[in-house]
Amino acid sequence: MEWVAAPEYWLGRLAFQRLVAAVYLLGFLAAARQFRALIGEHGMLPVPRFTARTGWRRAPSLFQFHYTDRAFALAAWTGAALAAAVLAGAADHLPLAAATVLWAVLWLLYLSIVNVGQAWYSFGWESLLLEAGVLAAFLGNEEVAPPLPVLLLARWLLFRVEFGAGLIKLRGDSCWRDLTCLRYHHETQPMPGPLSWFFHHLPAPLHRVEAAANHLVQLVVPVGLFLPQPVAGVCAGLIIVTQLWLVLSGNFAWLNWLTIAIACTAVPASPHPRPVGPHWWLGLVAAYTLLVLVLSHRPARNLLSHRQVMNRSFDRLHLVNAYGAFGSVNRIRFEVVVEGTTELLPGPGTRWREYGFHGKPGDPKRMPRQFAPYHLRLDWLMWFAGISPAYARPWFTPFVRRLLAADRDTLRLLRHDPFAGEPPAYVRARLYRYRFTDLRTLRGTGAWWERTLVREYLPPVALADFPQVRGDPH
Repeated sequence: MEWVAAPEYWLGRLAFQRLVAAVYLLGFLAAARQFRALIGEHGMLPVPRFTARTGWRRAPSLFQFHYTDRAFALAAWTGAALAAAVLAGAADHLPLAAATVLWAVLWLLYLSIVNVGQAWYSFGWESLLLEAGVLAAFLGNEEVAPPLPVLLLARWLLFRVEFGAGLIKLRGDSCWRDLTCLRYHHETQPMPGPLSWFFHHLPAPLHRVEAAANHLVQLVVPVGLFLPQPVAGVCAGLIIVTQLWLVLSGNFAWLNWLTIAIACTAVPASPHPRPVGPHWWLGLVAAYTLLVLVLSHRPARNLLSHRQVMNRSFDRLHLVNAYGAFGSVNRIRFEVVVEGTTELLPGPGTRWREYGFHGKPGDPKRMPRQFAPYHLRLDWLMWFAGISPAYARPWFTPFVRRLLAADRDTLRLLRHDPFAGEPPAYVRARLYRYRFTDLRTLRGTGAWWERTLVREYLPPVALADFPQVRGDPH
């Protein structure tokens, strides 16, 4: 059974497991800090309401048995503490069995959150974290050499992430085929970063190079992951470099860092001799490998399908998933600007004051900030709200209601409350088109964005316009 051991990948395993632990830590911290307003008992999309209509088979979660805000907070903070311990190296100082259980607990706690998180947890990187978390459990710890079958499964995961994203682009938007998508993407992406303005203003030929390089790295390079070394390691390195480029160009939560983590498992180092592991461990590795191979048929068929879908979990445990990103690219950026007033009879001369968000564009003079790999869930969904009011309706209306009630948990999600914790009399929302300014405007006015009013998104509403929800303290 010596062929099962791959001691030359010990450093790649170390980097992978530490990065996955770091992302788990961020995921649990974001859940603990944001959940009350989003999915809490009195949140915009309450978990108890969701579990009442969605059973265990459709959404397996510990919260199917019992949910309170206190129980959720306990789960999130426990997950954060365990992830911090793994990040500090605890799993390598525990017996192999205990380390495996520790990774399993992290996966179970985060799975329980994702499966009741609804729209707030509908992103592909949630499934990617769960799938990578299971891989981390079966890569072992310092007691054993990394098992080769699981390392190959990691490459299969990386292949699906990259190749799936490449295919969805070619099959989706024509601008990927004519290499013009990057003329728009840096400006219209969900949450631009501090360098996005500069990326947007690169010369058009460089945007074409960006798009062509994207196709090369996502459609050709992943095939090399299954070739002998050093080809596989070089291909993994190219993917890492590309992901770092994406880290610089925008805020994509932890998607890029997880992809980098997975790529690390394909980069060899000097061998670090360790035994293959006990028989029970090899049995678990074999069973897990077989399970992934069986479950992979649907993601594999999806890659080959002309009706390919992206970011789809084909099993409720998120063990083997389909991935992809930006199958279509917006040419125009729309932003929903939310405002309030204390005037009791709003009219043409009413002074409306704007709520400020942490990450999404608002004040044209505010430079875009870097928040990734931390995930600002409300800010991300506000981007979708500008694209599709129908998609946002289930949570946007409760969001406005909570602003009118000056709900503290909701206000904590914002960067700026213009009413300092006091309830406004009315709230409204307007839809603007946002464009990056040019260099002359930036130097002359300090404005990174220019915005043009498109239409009213939500007319002025007062708290009395909303029916009282049973059990809602507001």
